[in-house]
Amino acid sequence: MITDVRNAFLDRLAAADPGLVRLRLAASAVLGIVIAVLAMQPLHFPLTTTLVAAIAAMMSAFTVNDATSGGQAVTLLLALLVGAASITAACFGSAYAPLDSVVFVLLIFVAVYVQRFGARGIALGSMAFFLFFFPMFLQAHLAQVPHLLLALAIGVAANAVVRFLLLRRNAESELIRYRQAFRARLGAAVRATEAYISSGGSDRSDRQIRTSVERLHEVVLLIEDHAPDVVDDRRADQLRRRVIEVELAVQWLVITVRRTCSHPLPEGVADDLVARLSRFRSLMERDPRDLPLISETGEYSRMLVEGSRIDERAHPGDGVRRAIAELAVADDRAQRIASLRSTVDFPADEDEEAEPTKAFAYDNQTRGAIQAVLGGGLAVLAGQLISPQRWYWAVLTVFVVFIGTSSAGARFVKGMRRTGGTLLGIVGGVALALLVSGNTPAILALLLVCVFGMVYTARVSQFLMAFFVTSMLGLLYSLLGTFSIEVLWIRVAETAVGAACGLLAAVVVLPVRTRAVMLDDIAIALDELHEFVESAATLLSGRENVNIIEMSRDLDRAVEQVRLTIEPLTHPINLRSARRDYGWHVLTTLEGIAFRARHVAARAQPGQLAGPVSERLDQFAGRIIANVDLVHEAVSNPNGSRPRKLVRDDGTPVADRIDEAETRAVLSSLSHLDEGLIALGRVLGVGAQDPPRHS
Repeated sequence: MITDVRNAFLDRLAAADPGLVRLRLAASAVLGIVIAVLAMQPLHFPLTTTLVAAIAAMMSAFTVNDATSGGQAVTLLLALLVGAASITAACFGSAYAPLDSVVFVLLIFVAVYVQRFGARGIALGSMAFFLFFFPMFLQAHLAQVPHLLLALAIGVAANAVVRFLLLRRNAESELIRYRQAFRARLGAAVRATEAYISSGGSDRSDRQIRTSVERLHEVVLLIEDHAPDVVDDRRADQLRRRVIEVELAVQWLVITVRRTCSHPLPEGVADDLVARLSRFRSLMERDPRDLPLISETGEYSRMLVEGSRIDERAHPGDGVRRAIAELAVADDRAQRIASLRSTVDFPADEDEEAEPTKAFAYDNQTRGAIQAVLGGGLAVLAGQLISPQRWYWAVLTVFVVFIGTSSAGARFVKGMRRTGGTLLGIVGGVALALLVSGNTPAILALLLVCVFGMVYTARVSQFLMAFFVTSMLGLLYSLLGTFSIEVLWIRVAETAVGAACGLLAAVVVLPVRTRAVMLDDIAIALDELHEFVESAATLLSGRENVNIIEMSRDLDRAVEQVRLTIEPLTHPINLRSARRDYGWHVLTTLEGIAFRARHVAARAQPGQLAGPVSERLDQFAGRIIANVDLVHEAVSNPNGSRPRKLVRDDGTPVADRIDEAETRAVLSSLSHLDEGLIALGRVLGVGAQDPPRHS
């Protein structure tokens, strides 16, 4: 019983936090704070100075996320310099009010604008802003600057010790944990199909299936990203291909289950299918390093035999049985590739030079920075009316709302989540502060718990993050001897005002609509699709051996960005059901296109359609590419004249006779991709015309 509970907990942890990356970041923040505070003790500095060291350690762990250790070291060094400038400016501004509010608002513009430079820009912007904010919160003054700078250096150094020595990233162990997450999420997807069959296709089980498939896809991308860090390029490519095949098999299982449940099943069939799915799930290894593999069991052989019994006298549910067998085969092939030990080194491909980011440009990022600085100015004025001493909370909320968002809708959703989390955090903060009032060790321990919760949930829930932040503030006020319920209510009021000011600026000043950003992101996805189809045709015809798996991943990521952008349209907070349906329709259609592209990438081989049929293949791919360009033209100029209509498939086969199953699967997926593109064009207002007739 205890073992089952432990295994269930570990599975849920692995599925919720692939690679345990968030756990490592949260542990790094807590351990860095502990080291920084211990290092400050022999110096006998005041509590406020020690808190700056703790804050520097926490923010370094929280914001510095470069891909390589060398990049992280450079960013930490730059963060030290930027943080020193911010602390000095904050202390100087406090002596010459209202200079502090002016600089604080200008910092919002800088921090939001530098997001264009990726992870390092976000890290340095956040460090600059928060290390200006916290001296204001702690009421630091000019005489403390030398001590505060020393505390900053100690905090950053503490994080460096944790990051590079104590909790150093181990790529091999991280890949194994990603694979564990893959096993857990694969099991969750199978369990969701069981629930769907048992419930007869209820809305709740349908949402469970959708969520489980999305989470499985997320961890597939993580495995694809991190495989080259551990294994050679050839094995990494094989592993990517096999993992994609498992994901495709899961999606085919989902499609088959939905299709099967669309009609009433004879008595006992649903129970039999649920039992088979449950048995398959029980055969899956929890730990990807465990052997024997699923294929070495007698149950696996029976599964394949039963799954192959599809003939003119097929029984009800045989489609699901075959899909289970195909998933078992795909899972076994992936496990075998992942478990092999290869000692052969292959030359790495030369990295393409990334296009440099423009330092100065007028785009949505710049418009967002302008909105943020104006929203921050409004927040200063409104915050002063609520509390002349604590107006900076309103400005902080404006900053948080604009970081990581690209449209007015996204900022509205984020502001609502932050305000809701702050309201709940009031309850937690009051309860914790009253519970441990006067007990310094208990306050410090609970502060570390809140820091851990804040960092652990930051990437997945703004609501929970705001809850932990507000609870932490209640404890900090208690530690500083300034706690009162009125202070926490002021915090709520300032947060609400800051969210309102940010939203007002986003809606009124140079507004960036969710639909406009969505169309820009769809255009990027179409660019990736254009390149993918063109390269797939080149590969299949045998003219050139290109890695279309990489291109399918680029398309996946472009579609994932559309998913993030479109959230304000699909979120339940959007009361307009027509817009929600529109958003889901766009997203579902794009996901279908990406699914078919992954299928082609997993099955295509060099020269698979070489020879007499290559000319017909080029015509087929050329028509798809032309349609991609037409849809791209429509989304790039939404207010312009409608482009000419898309051309449908005329039904002429690429090859008159193809016996090889893999090749038929590739052509079928290309055809479905074409249909998905026509459907996307229809959603975006581009009609389709009848295909040209051939004489």
